[in-house]
Amino acid sequence: MADDDILVLDSVTKFGPDSPGKVAIAASHGGVYAGYLAAKARVRGVILHDAGIGKDRAGIGSLAYLDDLQIAGATIDCKSARIGDGESMANDGTISHVNETARRAGCAPGQGAMDCARAMRSARGPEGEAPGYAEARFAIIEKPGQRRVMGCDSVSLVRPEDDGDIVITASHGEVLKKDPVWGARPDVLAAVFNDAGSDAPSRLPDLDARGIAAATVSTASARIGDARSGYEDGILSFVNETARAHGAAPGMSCREFVDLMLDGARRDG
Repeated sequence: MADDDILVLDSVTKFGPDSPGKVAIAASHGGVYAGYLAAKARVRGVILHDAGIGKDRAGIGSLAYLDDLQIAGATIDCKSARIGDGESMANDGTISHVNETARRAGCAPGQGAMDCARAMRSARGPEGEAPGYAEARFAIIEKPGQRRVMGCDSVSLVRPEDDGDIVITASHGEVLKKDPVWGARPDVLAAVFNDAGSDAPSRLPDLDARGIAAATVSTASARIGDARSGYEDGILSFVNETARAHGAAPGMSCREFVDLMLDGARRDG
């Protein structure tokens, strides 16, 4: 059987009108927000990246959520394939976890990603509409005369009006293979991501080229897909050269990094 009904995507933000009823290998983290976007696209099954699993097992948090909707869900072992790269997931990925819906369809840990995706074809598929998701974009700090600090559970929620502000995103810190730059997003003062278990997050040097201070919090310290956890719990694992020039360093809390950047902005006027 041809694999035309299996979508290979660099991100769950790339679903289109042809997605309903298909199976997707989408190289986003396996947190609940990613599962929500897959459910909203009405796919039959989805394979995500376990992002090192991390704090509170957030990297596989979508699996139970998808089970409730009768959508087959699985995650790829973070050591087997690159997050943000759908082709790497499809060609090299090894399944680390599956939900019960996927298990009934014949999926199991240890399978290759494509074998798991093919098995998902027999899953029943979504029942009903995806339930609403709690606010995924919100102000963490918003005071008159001060740069805002915005929480975004996905980097896709960063908006033009965030220019000059700090964005705490709960997305992974890798550029997408087919969209490998910050692109048309605004020139924020600073940006924070989750390292998703990576040992060299590629988003950081990309933002150096724009003069944007950037850092990742370790996936063990903060829940991926949860910007509030990134701000409240996160411990910096990597910083780019722009952030380092402002005094940022691994081991600093995300709160300390935000305060450092806000203090610098106040001094600079």
